[in-house]
Amino acid sequence: MSVVIKPSEIEQNSMRIIAEELAERGISLPPEHETVVKRVIHTTADFDYAANLAFTADAVQKGVAALASGCGIVSDTNMVKAGISKPALGKVGGTVHCYMADPNVAAAAKEAGTTRAVMAMGYARTLHPNAVYAVGNAPTALLKLSELIRDGFRPALIIGVPVGFVNVVESKEELLATCEEYGVPAIVALGRKGGSNVAAAICNALLYAAADLQDPEDRNWKTN
Repeated sequence: MSVVIKPSEIEQNSMRIIAEELAERGISLPPEHETVVKRVIHTTADFDYAANLAFTADAVQKGVAALASGCGIVSDTNMVKAGISKPALGKVGGTVHCYMADPNVAAAAKEAGTTRAVMAMGYARTLHPNAVYAVGNAPTALLKLSELIRDGFRPALIIGVPVGFVNVVESKEELLATCEEYGVPAIVALGRKGGSNVAAAICNALLYAAADLQDPEDRNWKTN
């Protein structure tokens, strides 16, 4: 007779293991960052994120509050968009958008000789000036967001976690410094690591807190 293990039990056991391994490594997470860091480790099985996730002051609190008020999310990839929990987003009345495939963005990028990511961020700014911006792939999107912030843009939160080797480290460092200078909340994965799955995991950690769904039993595992 096979034993049926509920997905909620798998997550609970996984989080217990993560907590135990963090303790074994002598890592004590700030309470305000714990939910986000553990969610990213749960998604990646990579404990380096306990050290390389950087947070501006009250970034988690401000991100949760914004999402709880129905704030939208803008992503730089459809992978991030697909990975965000739609039931949790629906519970707080939010929406998620990605403009990388928008024909207007594609045409503008071609005409300007730049990336779609750059144009998508500028395009989204006009439509969603107070959204959470979650970037998991394009460092050029982070550079554009830094430029927009210096020009007066004030989104609810920026999640900057692109992965790769070219301009990735530099774009993250510039974004973090810019957000700290202008008081824009940010969560950034310093170094080369990151990705769309990390961006979605951070969004979900914030959404679960905003929607009071941190206990997986309350989600009935209709979310990721």
